[in-house]
Amino acid sequence: MPFLTFEGVEGCGKTTQLARAAARLRERNFDVVETREPGGTEIGEKIRDILMDVGNSGLDAGAEWLLLEADRRQHVSQVLQPALERGAFVLCDRYSDSTEAYQANGRGLDSGAVAFVDAIARQGLTPDLTLIYDLDPAVGLQRARGRDGRDGRFESSDMGFHERVRGAYLAIARREHLRVRLLSGDGPPDEIFEATWTAISERFGI
Repeated sequence: MPFLTFEGVEGCGKTTQLARAAARLRERNFDVVETREPGGTEIGEKIRDILMDVGNSGLDAGAEWLLLEADRRQHVSQVLQPALERGAFVLCDRYSDSTEAYQANGRGLDSGAVAFVDAIARQGLTPDLTLIYDLDPAVGLQRARGRDGRDGRFESSDMGFHERVRGAYLAIARREHLRVRLLSGDGPPDEIFEATWTAISERFGI
């Protein structure tokens, strides 16, 4: 069954759209798995705690990246591949495109090294459809901060970082136009969901 990933800058609304898409698919009697990166497994959630803790401001960019890849390897082996093999519709909040956007471009790590290690981590598993929600990072950060009134470790990065992340996502959408649909993250959630569902239903003939 299909593997869908939801991507975008902080506060773009992808998590909300994933949940709504999962609910719509369940209404149509699909077996649906909702998951996320980092996280998605017991080990992955422990890695997530390290990565998201604003107290870990000294975490090296390379160490951050390798933790994400370790999380992905566990996630693919333990959750994603088994779910797809049993015929589930898998919806994942962030995947490899996030690593390209945040670590290779945002943090400035070597893109070739990131791609090489990521290929090992994901074991050949590529999304059938990726939805990228484009949004001005300043708007997204305002939304993200409004959720709990404080910055996480990624939100606390400077605006230049977030602009590079957005630029990377736009470049991915241009390069991977057969796999990726670029949607606006700016607007009423209901309107954005209609565009989300149209992309999913057209791609998979639902």
